[in-house]
Amino acid sequence: MGLQKKDLLGIRDLTVEEIRLILDSAASMKEIASRDIKKVPALRGKTVINLFYEPSTRTRTSFEIAGKWLSADVINISTSTSSVAKGESLKDTGLTLQAMHPDVVVIRHAVPGAPHLLARLLKASIINAGDGAHEHPTQALLDLFTIRERRPALEGLQVAIVGDILHSRVARSNILAMQMMGMRVRVCGPPTLLPRYVESLGVEKFLRVEPAIADADVIMMLRIQRERMGAGLFPTLREYSKLFGLNADRLKAARPDVLIMHPGPINRGVEIAPEVADGPYSLILDQVENGLAIRMALLYLLAGGQAGNN
Repeated sequence: MGLQKKDLLGIRDLTVEEIRLILDSAASMKEIASRDIKKVPALRGKTVINLFYEPSTRTRTSFEIAGKWLSADVINISTSTSSVAKGESLKDTGLTLQAMHPDVVVIRHAVPGAPHLLARLLKASIINAGDGAHEHPTQALLDLFTIRERRPALEGLQVAIVGDILHSRVARSNILAMQMMGMRVRVCGPPTLLPRYVESLGVEKFLRVEPAIADADVIMMLRIQRERMGAGLFPTLREYSKLFGLNADRLKAARPDVLIMHPGPINRGVEIAPEVADGPYSLILDQVENGLAIRMALLYLLAGGQAGNN
């Protein structure tokens, strides 16, 4: 079956069964990347618009490639060269695009709730590719998929998310998704970068890295969201790295088979040292590769495809 909904706006929109459907569909889609000709006719005749109000390399490129590998017509809109630069509102941009009859609109926006506004206005399926510091559901899904490749039984796994939790839409979506799948989540960071309500989300809070990662199956490092924060939340990047960066010495506190993840982009030498980012337990490039599979699965399922028929 396909997803029984029009849009993907957040993890709470999904049931556990729908998450499993997406992950299973992505496993089938991933095989396409190994083909000499990376093209299937699954979305022939469909139109996908990528509407990105914020910079992006991984998410935007993977949505573009995913659509093209599925034979959809993919249009990328850069707000700096569109009518947005002339002052056009999100509502008017959305209605203008709707008049061109797209099937899916993928939106990244600095304002939380922007995808939800478009979902109410447009007949096209809306996929949230990140809205402010609110959610990034496709990142959480690809992270689950990446973990499941190495640890097929997700239930009971312990995950430590370390860094700028306060401003991270990735952390929010991952906490929700991981808990839905029966995983246990810890968060760690400076007090100024942890939301006051964080423990009400059902996570354990740590202010030091070593106890947070001690028996974790997965460590997910987050970058400092300097574009979303004011001054004074921590003294310097050097001091932050000294106290909360994941380096080879600090990694000795973790399990020997721990999985290392990072949604990117990486600030090497700040939240994660190069020898860890490039080390044998790093899944950072696996996350990028699996982003393609997850986004292919979502485009396919939301555009009316049936699971397993690629």
